[in-house]
Amino acid sequence: MSVDKFTLLKTSCVPLPNENVDTDQIIPARFLKATSREGFGENLFRDWRFSSSGEPIKDFVLNQAEYSGKVLVAGKNFGSGSSREHAAWAIHDYGFKVVVSSFFADIFRNNALNNGVLPIQVSADFLSSLFNAIEKDNAQKVIVDLEKQELTYNNESCSFEINPYKKDCLLNGFDDIDYLINKKEKIQDFEK
Repeated sequence: MSVDKFTLLKTSCVPLPNENVDTDQIIPARFLKATSREGFGENLFRDWRFSSSGEPIKDFVLNQAEYSGKVLVAGKNFGSGSSREHAAWAIHDYGFKVVVSSFFADIFRNNALNNGVLPIQVSADFLSSLFNAIEKDNAQKVIVDLEKQELTYNNESCSFEINPYKKDCLLNGFDDIDYLINKKEKIQDFEK
């Protein structure tokens, strides 16, 4: 699956301060029957967004019009639980390009990177400060500079780590196959 190239991103944020969000909360197991990546966004956080009768739960952040943007700011330990790749599919399909947290489950981090979502791990203090800024201004903008590996809002900034291979893939819009195809000439030269 090719994804859009990750360019400099300037956007508002959606705050989800819940801690220990597992993959079943991100996308409940009953929605895992599909094998295509499309359509999962409509069930992102399904049991938090909708009542059992299908009515939107007004106080859940994704149902509040004042919050929008391509960055999900989440509490500590995001993406724990099972290894389902569908969680990353749902986040991407909903329209998020970045998830910010002070800790990610390793499998979720890898699934996110493999599906065009950038997980940015920040310190607990930086995360708390960002949540406070969003609470004061629900239109708070952040700038994500993948090339520089930097997240900035107002006068606050922090650097973040990313695997160099995955960084290259995101910057170029490559999945693993695209990456290899892009190296085809070098591979052929090496074989000679």
